[in-house]
Amino acid sequence: MDFLVLFLFYLAFLFISVVMICIFTKNQRLKSLVLGGAQVCSCVIPQCLQGAARRLLHQLFHTRNPAFIILHLLLQGLVYAEYTFEMFGYCQELEFYLPYLLLPYLLLGVNLVFFTLTCSANPGTINKANESFLLQVYEFDDVMFPGNLRCFTCDLRKPARSKHCRVCDCCVHRFDHHCIWVNNCIGAWNTRYFLIYLLTLTASAATIAILSAAFLVRLVAVSDLYQETYIDDFGHFQSVDTIFLIQYLFLAFPRVIFLLGFVVVLSLLLAGYLGFLLYLAATNQTTNEWYRGDWSWCQHCPLVAGSPSSEPHIYENIYSHGFWSNFREIFLPAIPCYEKKKK
Repeated sequence: MDFLVLFLFYLAFLFISVVMICIFTKNQRLKSLVLGGAQVCSCVIPQCLQGAARRLLHQLFHTRNPAFIILHLLLQGLVYAEYTFEMFGYCQELEFYLPYLLLPYLLLGVNLVFFTLTCSANPGTINKANESFLLQVYEFDDVMFPGNLRCFTCDLRKPARSKHCRVCDCCVHRFDHHCIWVNNCIGAWNTRYFLIYLLTLTASAATIAILSAAFLVRLVAVSDLYQETYIDDFGHFQSVDTIFLIQYLFLAFPRVIFLLGFVVVLSLLLAGYLGFLLYLAATNQTTNEWYRGDWSWCQHCPLVAGSPSSEPHIYENIYSHGFWSNFREIFLPAIPCYEKKKK
């Protein structure tokens, strides 16, 4: 049982860590608590190590860096290598339906296509040529996106729903977030690619998880392990139960079990994130807009706080025009048409 308990602790640690990160990024009090803890640690850690850590973090998270793309492809390659060498041959021997076994490779091919598109596509960079056009795409709400604002870095007027990305050093139309895993911003013109990339990545992980679980179940059924008996620590014969089967499979196929655990956790995390992005798409919000307070922070906005009305101001999302219209805006974004210069 020691291996099983450690494996369960491993899964629980991964899940709790991700949940806590999500909570910390949204709760201001927890953020201040983490910053306070960081200040305490800074008094203990030598200055030379702090400087090296800051330079490393700046290089990874505040500059365009392919490190996470390499890490992403490496992890994906390791998972598929493990699936190929550990699962594919065994499943063929157990007479699995071949199209099911080839499905992860098909999903991988589609995923890599949209991964490349997400990495290389223009997210919606604002420049002098398209500035006037993009100013007309969305109306200013005068709360979260006031009119007549300029980006001092780009020296451009800021269209509604745009933001200057410090990593890419440019303003992005309908800015969602900067994704380190694709080394690019997610904006109006590549959100569709990012959603399909995330969908196929989730489907790939879920498919491998299902096939891994099916392999273990088929193995138990074919070998009739559940009908066997074993001698416990007290010398008594016991019928094989579920706990014993899990422990046996963990010892007999440790790499398959760890692969299963990893892709199950990955599937749950990716599915949760995909669901969140689909919710934002259905309501015509961006991650940037959601992070800035789910529209509720505008009750404390100076533009509202100075109003003579004593009643709280309830902000409405003026960019949402219905479920299908919102999704059509994602997959058919407004793209500026450049007129050809006459010679």
